[in-house]
Amino acid sequence: MSQSTQPLFGRLIPAMVTPFDDELHVDIAQTRALARRLVDGGCDSLLIFGTTGEGPTVCADAKIDVLGALVADQSLTVPIIANVGNNCTADTIAFARRAEEVGVDGLMAVVPYYNKPPQTGLFAHFSALANAVDLPIILYNIPGRCGINMEAETTLALAREHHNIVAVKEASGDLEQIAQIAADAPDYFTVYSGDDALTVDVMKCGGAGVISTIANVTPARMKKIVEYAAQGLWTEAVAENENLLPLMRGLFATSNPILVKEALNLSGFNVGGVRLPLLRATREESAALAQVMRSVGLSV
Repeated sequence: MSQSTQPLFGRLIPAMVTPFDDELHVDIAQTRALARRLVDGGCDSLLIFGTTGEGPTVCADAKIDVLGALVADQSLTVPIIANVGNNCTADTIAFARRAEEVGVDGLMAVVPYYNKPPQTGLFAHFSALANAVDLPIILYNIPGRCGINMEAETTLALAREHHNIVAVKEASGDLEQIAQIAADAPDYFTVYSGDDALTVDVMKCGGAGVISTIANVTPARMKKIVEYAAQGLWTEAVAENENLLPLMRGLFATSNPILVKEALNLSGFNVGGVRLPLLRATREESAALAQVMRSVGLSV
């Protein structure tokens, strides 16, 4: 895809956190408020219940309730993308169909984790999903969490075989692999960085934007980075990226999304804690994060 072409889901997609109340129930009202805040900050689409959204610890029925509330919110004028993937193909398809029925605009599905299928198994898994739904699908390759890398040849084969497989969130960190996908994919296929800190590098390789963690906290500044890069204004993009790099790294000082939720709480937008097996940020972690936030010009 040419960088001058606007991707189907845009260039900046926050992997939105899931606000919880004091009893760690999903707070739908605050979820809607966060979604509006992110759209107002310049986000082009919203990804719901990814890793950053604690998808693994929210049950399917609760997810459908949240997705339905967001779809029904007429103030949200951007696409809603539901993360539906897990390591069971049948379950992935079943939940994808429920998400499709509730009215979401797209789906994301992660490489199956733990059971570590071969590349042919990955192709079969994602093909089964693509054949089961009509919605556009974003593949998600994150070897550090899944224990297996989806190779460029597999991603490209899926993109060519299924026209509703429209993008990949690439979090392998392998710029050679990412560049190969961007160069050889069909024109309608989009490559997104899955790592905020590598967004500019990925876009230099032909990527179109980022599915972002830090955009939960500072969407407008992340939007400037991807827009500069899309225009080929690399000096400006790199400078903006360098300014935010301490926070990009700081949010991952412990397991995500512990600190991105803490950053929102520190900024005055309450999203609550995290569900087990994650634990809320310690006092020391919170203090260190607050210092990093101040260093990049954010109010705490």
